[in-house]
Amino acid sequence: MISAAIRDPSALRRAFSHHPTGVAALAATVDGDDQVLVASSFMTGISVDPPLVSVAIQKSSTTWSVLRRASRIGVSLLGQDQASLCRQLASKEKQARWHGVMRDYTSAKALRIHGASAWLECAAFAEHEAGDHVIVLLEVKDFAVSHSIDPLIFHCSRFRELVPEVVSV
Repeated sequence: MISAAIRDPSALRRAFSHHPTGVAALAATVDGDDQVLVASSFMTGISVDPPLVSVAIQKSSTTWSVLRRASRIGVSLLGQDQASLCRQLASKEKQARWHGVMRDYTSAKALRIHGASAWLECAAFAEHEAGDHVIVLLEVKDFAVSHSIDPLIFHCSRFRELVPEVVSV
């Protein structure tokens, strides 16, 4: 028997939102245009050998249908001061997404967004159907970490910050 709450997509999304996640921007240049997709469903550490990460993307995404053609995709794990940038990159207005955004390009046309807490350069590894989403496995080819930048956290449909650790002496 399926509970009534399961049949209510809004209630189910609210339940899912109680798990805090980081926010990733997947980006690359495809056919001369910079493409970006923002996801809070990014998961690090799926496998070490080969090095794999995953992200769940809505099947209705028009950006993924273009971005998936890139030979390499930059995954910028956004920093805690990038909430407004996250909203901008996720905008339905695709022309406004990159306005004023500082970024670097790899030789394989993956994009690295400045101010991210970590960055991965990935290649598509596999895709798996998952209801109204597709689960994408990405193979990590290179990475960098900014130890001085805390990640942007998304929890209960709001951006949050990590609480600094209290060290007693």
